[in-house]
Amino acid sequence: MTAADTGARAALLARLVDDLDEGFADLVRAYDGAVYSVALQVCGQQHTAEDLAAEAFLRAYRALRGYPPERIMALQPRAWLLTILLNRWRNAVRDSSRRPAEGPLDATELPHHAPSVEEHAERRERSRELARLVAELPTAQRVAVVLRHVVGLSVTEIGAVMDCPEGTVKSHVSRGLKRLRAAYDAGVIGGAAVVTPLRPRPRPAGTPVSGRAQ
Repeated sequence: MTAADTGARAALLARLVDDLDEGFADLVRAYDGAVYSVALQVCGQQHTAEDLAAEAFLRAYRALRGYPPERIMALQPRAWLLTILLNRWRNAVRDSSRRPAEGPLDATELPHHAPSVEEHAERRERSRELARLVAELPTAQRVAVVLRHVVGLSVTEIGAVMDCPEGTVKSHVSRGLKRLRAAYDAGVIGGAAVVTPLRPRPRPAGTPVSGRAQ
């Protein structure tokens, strides 16, 4: 993390301390993309991802209302929000007694810049297959790969989110990527066998994420 990033984070946390509602709106704007991207990758369904992201932010707001200033200033916001999100996702999976939906993501969730119709169609299919393969990874590997290669968290941050040692994080990421490469080598997908950072499509107006308590 650069000095500029550290300064921006400290300024954001200070705004939360000064005015929770205004500061929280800034928090949502800063991290909504990362939270939604992870939710979409782990659950595989747009509407479920939106609900998970909204609930994660709501729970974060309620938690912040009870935090003293010194605790707020000590937060690592991105890792903290993703920890809340993944805990909520795990609880939802456990409560339903089944794994999250593993269907392929809608290709419209992935950025495309194809210069031709043929390449556009090829990339759509590649994105769907890659998303399906990521969804089929064991849970720990899936989460680690998404956090490292979709969100771009450091190994240290992922360890904080997943509550495991850095060596375990590296193992999960390595094994997850090895599985994806094996699928590629087996001819499952016709493209690069690495996970590239994704940017979620802008969420529709009216999505229930707010900077104020409900």
